[in-house]
Amino acid sequence: MLTESPRPALSVAAVLGAALIWSSSFAVTKVALTEVPPMTLGALRFALAALILGAVVHAGPDRRRLPSPRQRLFIGLAGLLGITAYFALENVGVDLATASDATLIVASYPILTLVLEVLAGRAAISPVRLTGMLVAVAGVWLVVQGRPGGSHSLWGDLLLIVAGVVWAVYNMLARRDGSGASPIVVTYYQTLAGAGGFVLLSLSEADRWSVPGGSAVLRIGFLAGLCSVAAFLLYNHGLRGLEPSVAVNLLNIVPVAGSVWAVVLAGERLTLAQVLGGAVVIAGVTLGLHRGRKTASGAPEAAASRISERPPASAPRPPPR
Repeated sequence: MLTESPRPALSVAAVLGAALIWSSSFAVTKVALTEVPPMTLGALRFALAALILGAVVHAGPDRRRLPSPRQRLFIGLAGLLGITAYFALENVGVDLATASDATLIVASYPILTLVLEVLAGRAAISPVRLTGMLVAVAGVWLVVQGRPGGSHSLWGDLLLIVAGVVWAVYNMLARRDGSGASPIVVTYYQTLAGAGGFVLLSLSEADRWSVPGGSAVLRIGFLAGLCSVAAFLLYNHGLRGLEPSVAVNLLNIVPVAGSVWAVVLAGERLTLAQVLGGAVVIAGVTLGLHRGRKTASGAPEAAASRISERPPASAPRPPPR
């Protein structure tokens, strides 16, 4: 286990490594969905991820600090929302739309989280942040409107936006976790519950089940082992040597790299409007995460972003791509 704070350069490399892995998930998912139905893909992916995380948790020092049964129930409920509900919407959205759309729309999720926090009175708003929200919304509109596509693609984009709202609600719920467990323990129990939810949902696709080919198995393994486990560990390692706000800014590479992966792996084409929309989303998110000046009491303006993951174990994090 890595316990010492890494040097800044290594921390940046770890966060960038996680971002590059996460950025490929939409393109890999899009290709995998040609062989495996959406709910079944989620069940296989997160069941495997839960097995890997369980082995890590129960073999390491965290096994001595596991949450109580009541705390596990709360964590599990959060997992049903943040994993089962979120990824069910995402998988269907990616299946109907495109991997590049998903990559660019997900870039706006920190703003969706901030909006809900402001409405709930749990985050401060400033002119800069308000501008960021509006800019990000304009960018999402450009992404959705910026390419030819039928009604299926539009429904896919709408499902991806709804998934962002679900993710924002999950963030607000996750912040109430008082278990004090480490991030990997919280993620393990959330993933375990999420996998169980997906198994139930996958029963509706039983008539479409078939033995996946070798390439599909590799993609499922990539999504589970690298996107849902390895990238998470890399990101947490990087956070030991970086401020969360710095890590958030580094994660802005995800929509850029993700669009490249969508072209390379899924064979998609990006329109000029999509590229412009993605750039506008990133600009809006950057403005929206601006902390602003300190208040009269000396406390900084409340930070808002789920993508600024994991300082406390319950802090919201990027969807475990």
